[in-house]
Amino acid sequence: MSALTGTGSSSAEQRYVLRDRESFFEAQSRNRRATWRLGVLCIAAVVVMGIPLALLVTPLVYAVGLFVADVVNLFWALPQAFWRQAAELAHFGFVALRALLDHQPAPPRALALGAAVLLAPGTILSLAVWVGMSALFRRAGVGGALLALNAREPNPAELKELQFADVVQEMAIAAGLPAPRVMLVDTPGANLAAIGSSPRDARIVASGRLLNDLSRDELEGAVAHSIASIGNGDLGVAFRITAVFETYGVLLAMLNSPFGPQSRSTLWRIVRSGLAGAGQDAAKEAAAVAAILTRSCDFETDDIGRFFAPTARNSAFRSIRNFIFFPFFFTYAAIRLSLWFFSSCMLGPSVALLWRTRKYLADACAVQLTRDPDGLARALRKLANDPGAILGSGWAAHLFLVQPQSSGSSSEAPNPRQSEILARAWVASRQHSDAARSGGDSAAPANIAGEVVMTYRAAMAGDAQAMARMAAVRQELTALDPALAARMPDPADFAAIRKGDAAAMARLRAFGRQAASPEKGMAPSSGSNREDSSGVLSVSLVGFYPSLERRLKRLERMGAHVDSRAEQSSWMLAAVFGLIFAPFLLLVVALLLVLIAVMTLGSLTFMVVWLAFIHKIFGLAAHH
Repeated sequence: MSALTGTGSSSAEQRYVLRDRESFFEAQSRNRRATWRLGVLCIAAVVVMGIPLALLVTPLVYAVGLFVADVVNLFWALPQAFWRQAAELAHFGFVALRALLDHQPAPPRALALGAAVLLAPGTILSLAVWVGMSALFRRAGVGGALLALNAREPNPAELKELQFADVVQEMAIAAGLPAPRVMLVDTPGANLAAIGSSPRDARIVASGRLLNDLSRDELEGAVAHSIASIGNGDLGVAFRITAVFETYGVLLAMLNSPFGPQSRSTLWRIVRSGLAGAGQDAAKEAAAVAAILTRSCDFETDDIGRFFAPTARNSAFRSIRNFIFFPFFFTYAAIRLSLWFFSSCMLGPSVALLWRTRKYLADACAVQLTRDPDGLARALRKLANDPGAILGSGWAAHLFLVQPQSSGSSSEAPNPRQSEILARAWVASRQHSDAARSGGDSAAPANIAGEVVMTYRAAMAGDAQAMARMAAVRQELTALDPALAARMPDPADFAAIRKGDAAAMARLRAFGRQAASPEKGMAPSSGSNREDSSGVLSVSLVGFYPSLERRLKRLERMGAHVDSRAEQSSWMLAAVFGLIFAPFLLLVVALLLVLIAVMTLGSLTFMVVWLAFIHKIFGLAAHH
């Protein structure tokens, strides 16, 4: 009994002996049960979130359909049966609204039909977009993620990289899975990820720094976690999660598209990705689209906002135009508020808790594969203390072993060796630019940053020679230092900004800001912008990754020699703050729900009036 309670033992023994020891099989069963419960909670959150969204999207669907019907009717008279059916649908919709707002009694059949009229079009559109985005990124998302990360095959001449490939094969055999392909990325961060849509196309991607930082036992624990994640079906779960938030991004882009080129460009890229084959270009395009769309409620494309924004020259025509299209602006604002609230406060936290449980499950399965909880515990402690930046992680950031830092938050000035390499690449790229041949190129590392900035600015202005020079520098750096090359702008971005690509513009502007910074010098990266730190991690008030202390505590219960007692005080402090601020948070949530309800009903009212007005104008035009 004393061995279990610590009575009569030394203080060193008490540190490692637990009262609530559990096997990895028990831990797996507990986390699988929790996964089912949280999965049901996620489905319920999607349904609850989808009701106001469908109520807001449905009038827009009817508006588009009625507008098209009125235009067609001007040139070719539609049968009266069509208009009778439309009037009947409107009648059932009004019956449901009156029952909801005025509590007027109505037959159950009329209420059911009215609910279908109000919800079905928006629901069907959302489901169709979700299915389409899932299919698109299942087909091209794996290759796109690898391209975004600049992943490469292992170098046969590097012993550590061969050892890493051997460890992956060993763990896959132990798990009874086909061995995933091994890829490496040259980035400042030390991390590991399982990327793919199923065990058939899975990839294990690791940074070169990880291989240097971890011992053999620690590497086995980290790899076992990723292999277990693949075997547990986490890749499919991750794709479905990502597709949900991408769907909201598509819906916002569709709402914005009539009011500006930025959203139309995004939709065109989605269509182009869907029609393209399965080649490298299609995969890269799919990754770029995914990086844009997974911003969800923080979606930066706001063409409607710019369309209605006041200007220095407010004419009468502009005021009339804004008044006519105000229902669209009000509906868009209501949709943005609904998406932000439900994704941040309901769906996001539900998905985050589900993903945390999947991480715990993968940890328990990793212990089963290695029979060494200490290896994984030490790996987690090392990686969590200094994860570094994983350039290009972006929308796939939730797939890593520990949460990667944003590359935009870890920019550093190049060291002397990198400055010398940059100078060599700059001189070697001279032959690719006619402008460079005329002189002015300096091989001194101290002068290179200024010349890079000048050439970058010329490329931004559309100078073809400057764009060729920047592309040549990146090509030279790829052979000399791939990590430094990844910090140069992608040549394709210079062409993309001519087509209104906001993401490319953000990347290039981030490069320009940091390249011109005297503190950091030339320290940009192709992912050093908000896009690289977003993904599904940014849509929830609850983190997708469990804390290091909680993961270590669970590993301790499975036999790892770690001390997690410090976690108790932090949880007690969090509980005290929760009790103090919980009433205020509940009040804020209630007020936001009331505001969303008011805006939803107001949006329906504005849209119905707008539809009736436009339909009346078309009717008068048809009679004349």
